[in-house]
Order: sequence, then C-alpha cells, then structure tokens
Amino acid sequence: MEEIAPAKINLALHVRAREPDGYHRIETLFAFAEDGDLLRVREGDGLSLEVTGPFAGDLAGERDNLVLRAAAALRARTGTVKGAALTLHKRLPVASGLGGGSADAAAALRLLSRWWEVEAGETTLLEIARPLGADVPACLLGRTCRGEGRGDDLIPVDGSSIAGAPLLIVNPLVPVPTGPVFADWDGVDRGPLGHDTLLGGRNDLEAPAAVIAPPIRDVLAALAEGAGVLLSRMSGSGASCFALYGSGAARDVARERIAALHPGWWQLSTRLR
Repeated sequence: MEEIAPAKINLALHVRAREPDGYHRIETLFAFAEDGDLLRVREGDGLSLEVTGPFAGDLAGERDNLVLRAAAALRARTGTVKGAALTLHKRLPVASGLGGGSADAAAALRLLSRWWEVEAGETTLLEIARPLGADVPACLLGRTCRGEGRGDDLIPVDGSSIAGAPLLIVNPLVPVPTGPVFADWDGVDRGPLGHDTLLGGRNDLEAPAAVIAPPIRDVLAALAEGAGVLLSRMSGSGASCFALYGSGAARDVARERIAALHPGWWQLSTRLR
C-alpha cells in the first residue's frame, strides 16, 4: 500500500507577531501539488523506515524521523500492536519550504490508519498531527486551507478556482532551516491576509530568507520573467519558489528556459490539487 505526500506551498504567508514563547503568529494560505514524496508500507515487526530516492542522503543518520514519530503516535493513540515496514521515496529537497517532513508524517498517518484498519477519523488524526509540527495538520488535510495562529488553526477555503492550475516549483538546492529565517524577521506587522482572493497577499519571510540564501532572489526573478504567470512567490521559509500559470504550455516553456539557464536547480513540474 502506498500514499503520496503532496508538496505543500504557501500561496501567501503573513507574519503578524513574535510571541513571548518565541513562536510566531502567522496567517497563511496552504495549497498542495499533485506530486511529492512517496511512502510505502509492507508487513514488518515493530516500526522500521528505509529512505530511498534522490534526496535520501540528506536524511542519512537522522534518528528522529517524523514518519516514525507519526507512526508511533498513531499506534499509541489507537492501541494497535501491529507493525509496519515503511519505505520513504524522498523526491523533494530537504529544508526547502515544501513541508517535506510534515507532509511525510501526514502521509504516514493516512497510510497506516488504512493499513492497520484502525478507528481513526479526521478529527482524531488531526489531534495526533498537531504535536508533530505546525504544518502537519494542514498536510494531513492536503487541501487548500487557511492557517492561523502557528499555522495549525485551520479554516477551510474553497480552492476550486485554482484546482488543476499548472505549477512549477524551483529550488536552487540551498537548504534553508526554518528557525533562522523566522528569527531574522524584522518584526514589522505589514497587515492581515485578506479573505477575498487566493492569489493576493505576500510572503513576509522572503526578505530574511534571501539574506540567508541569496539565490532565492535569482529564482524569483527567473520565475517572474515567464509569460502566462498568474502568481510567483517563495514558499514557506524557502528556498523553494513557485509560479502558477494560466496554461500547461506556459509552464513547460518556463521549465525548459530555466533548466537551460540554471541546470543545477531542482524543478518540479506539476499541478495544484
């Protein structure tokens, strides 16, 4: 049995305040690609995880993988004693602003609830997801939604107007840890995220992320140059940036142009769910 862990993008991300506990109050719009990492499960004793794929090496030696934490949390919550041998095919860059680890953990919850045939509805899975990370609940839902608070207070959003939109994600293969980017936010509240459009707003983390990883500016410029761009922006805390297009043809032209000019950059050509 297998489950896709769709890449997460932030259509907008407004940082409203730095809280006394060090966390940040944000308003964001989550959306999800059709493609991402792939998680497979087979019979096994206990819980085990093998990581394969082009970015497996970036997780080598990781002792506290979110997939195993999610699996253990689900097993503890439901009381099952069944095991699982998991294989994560890591297609997305690590620390890239695409919710990779969070999406993988969410995929584990969805996959193992089916595999173990446990009584765990969406409400229960969300309760398990929340302590695993701020993005895990949104990644569990895997559909367009608004996130407030730390990003885990979720409000459903009608994403039908952009569903299926051609999407190009580009990463210069520079890992950008989330913590330092938020720490370097200038503390200026630039206003709330509106409720009237999915393609408005901004990403308040672009400026601090680009200081840590200057190639982000080059990626944003390359995406903005193309014809047919509906929206181009950095996702999350970077370094991945994305563009939505009016047609698949426009996206493909941009992909080929960027690949020719920047062969070392990673790209994912896909669509919004």
